[in-house]
Amino acid sequence: MENINSKIFKATKWSIFAELAAKLVSPVSTMILARLLAPSVFGIMVTATMVVSFAEIFTDAGFQKYLIQREFESDEKKFKSADVAFWSNFLLSIVAWAVIFIFSKQIAELVGCPGYESVIIFAAFCIPVEALSSIQMALYKRSFDFRTLFFVRIISVLVPIFVTVPLAYFTRSHWALIIGMLVLNLANAFLLTIKSPWKPKLFFDVKLLKEMFGFSMWTLIESISIWLTSYVDIFIVGSMLSQYFLGIYRTSMTTVGQITSVVVSATTPVLYSALSRLQNDRNEFFNIFFKFQKTVGLLIIPLGIGMFLFRSFIVEILLGPQWTDAAYFIGLWGFSTAFTVILAHYCSEVYRSLGRPKLSVVVQFLHFIALVPVLLIYVEKDFSQLCLARTIVRFQLIGVNLCMVKIVINMPIMRMFVNVLPSVLSACIMTVAVLLIKKFFTDNNVVLISVAIIVYFSIIYLIPSERNVLLSFVKRFKR
Repeated sequence: MENINSKIFKATKWSIFAELAAKLVSPVSTMILARLLAPSVFGIMVTATMVVSFAEIFTDAGFQKYLIQREFESDEKKFKSADVAFWSNFLLSIVAWAVIFIFSKQIAELVGCPGYESVIIFAAFCIPVEALSSIQMALYKRSFDFRTLFFVRIISVLVPIFVTVPLAYFTRSHWALIIGMLVLNLANAFLLTIKSPWKPKLFFDVKLLKEMFGFSMWTLIESISIWLTSYVDIFIVGSMLSQYFLGIYRTSMTTVGQITSVVVSATTPVLYSALSRLQNDRNEFFNIFFKFQKTVGLLIIPLGIGMFLFRSFIVEILLGPQWTDAAYFIGLWGFSTAFTVILAHYCSEVYRSLGRPKLSVVVQFLHFIALVPVLLIYVEKDFSQLCLARTIVRFQLIGVNLCMVKIVINMPIMRMFVNVLPSVLSACIMTVAVLLIKKFFTDNNVVLISVAIIVYFSIIYLIPSERNVLLSFVKRFKR
């Protein structure tokens, strides 16, 4: 067990390094692009990305998660499964791109972006390109080789600086974003294939495909349900509001995602890989889950609350004056993301790692039927009311997930609340301190952020259980 704990920690370390490196570079490109390109340009790109992401669900068909979650009898069986998954992905991706090419005009009209068929066609070319590296990515994650993924991530975060930004400067159009996305996918495919111990071979077995799809079918349905709950608001907002508001809406979400991904994107794939290896040891399975939840909660809860407190400052620094309307939604989305990640998204990793993605399908369906009426009602009201309603409905997703893991998985959910309670209380005290200092002393954001960090971690240090978790993590990280 010590061996797997060591693997988990090393994987988490390299994953965090990758996200930290990305956060040193990505904000720079984001700040430049937000000043070079209008919100409507980002709105067009959001629409194209929505179409591409939907097609990619079918091209992957859940094979990535199958390769990570499955316990194989031997490396030979694992690599044969990888071959079958690779060729299935690639052939499906070609078909998906061809369908989008043929029906591009109808698709553009359907998603509220008529006249931009060429944008959707070129953006969709990323589908077969990404299929060239998706299986390699899954095998790296399965073996906890996040060190290799770190170096690939470094290359990928440099693409916007050296490709997208110069193109945006000269073209001032959406083509800069599309070409940058294509170059990024090509770079990933090349690097992951070159360094991978597995290379695709001309092997295919229909019987093995049926065996894989028996597991992957529910994962595919789960992916569709997640796509629906993730993009139904984009479809509704894009159809009923202008490209400007769609750009504001989606960019607010992606800005929060960029800030929180240093914690979320670094830990979620490691958590899934770890839980998959421990699926037959329920006690250790729960222990690892709660360790992740507690450690991530220590970091993401103050981060989410901090985004709400400093929402205008975030827009000023990262996006610029033309994005002022995004401040309110960035604050709300950042606040809700902190709790959604540790109380809902991590539950999804539990379902998948236990080979029960159908539970996630049920959860996503229940969230979908709650989300759509809220969107349809509030999209016709004031934009700020829509943002508030979209944020509040996320807490329904938390409630459904907690009920599911308690009733079906028999997970002690009270331990989840006990895990995050110290972080929540410390963050509340931090908030009071920031507001008092802002009212009576200074409104300098740099000073206030510094105070927030000092107050929060000082309180955490005074709580023995939280101090031990924090010090243990720092010591192991330093080693």
